[in-house]
Amino acid sequence: MIQPQIHFLGDSALLCNLPPPATLPHQQRIWSIADEAASWPEVSEVVPGMNNLTLILRRPVVDMKVVTKRILDTWAHVDVSHIAGREIEIPVVYGGADGPDVDIVARHTGLSSKEVIQRHSAGEYIVYFIGFMPGFAYMGGLEPTLATPRRDEPRLSIPAGSVGIGGEQTGIYPLASPGGWQLLGKTSLPLFDPTQTPPTLLRPGDRVRFTVERIAK
Repeated sequence: MIQPQIHFLGDSALLCNLPPPATLPHQQRIWSIADEAASWPEVSEVVPGMNNLTLILRRPVVDMKVVTKRILDTWAHVDVSHIAGREIEIPVVYGGADGPDVDIVARHTGLSSKEVIQRHSAGEYIVYFIGFMPGFAYMGGLEPTLATPRRDEPRLSIPAGSVGIGGEQTGIYPLASPGGWQLLGKTSLPLFDPTQTPPTLLRPGDRVRFTVERIAK
């Protein structure tokens, strides 16, 4: 079993970091440790990321060896069997003005635009973590043939609900923002609503499928 490297961030936070590549088993272990560590009295906040976990402590660390040992012991023995995300379908209007980069992905991958949409909507994706902005889910599970680098020049404004590919991941912009992912389409589902509890539609561990609402010209 790969052990995380522990890095102290000042005297009141620490980062548990795994070497790449990010894998679902490692991510599941990170989620489980985050759940357990959130109940530790010395921890005020847990921040699970892609292949890493940050713990914010209530007070400065007195004995780093004690904290490090607790993390490593938990890593080795934590129960990950209870991890079971929800299944969520997200309807997408692919192509057209909402998916201006379908042809770019097609040229990069050597596929037709139709094949790009078919393969993207055929996959099952796992939410690895929420980051970048409230409700932005970084999802693994993209078919390797669809992997496409981010744009050389990010757009200054991307509409909320835009579905895109960034490298080997896919994701949805929950809010209008600048961004550099290749856009394939758009969903009308709200991804972030601060009046709801929880405010984000997607959570780490959820299994997501994109369905073709229609293909725009």
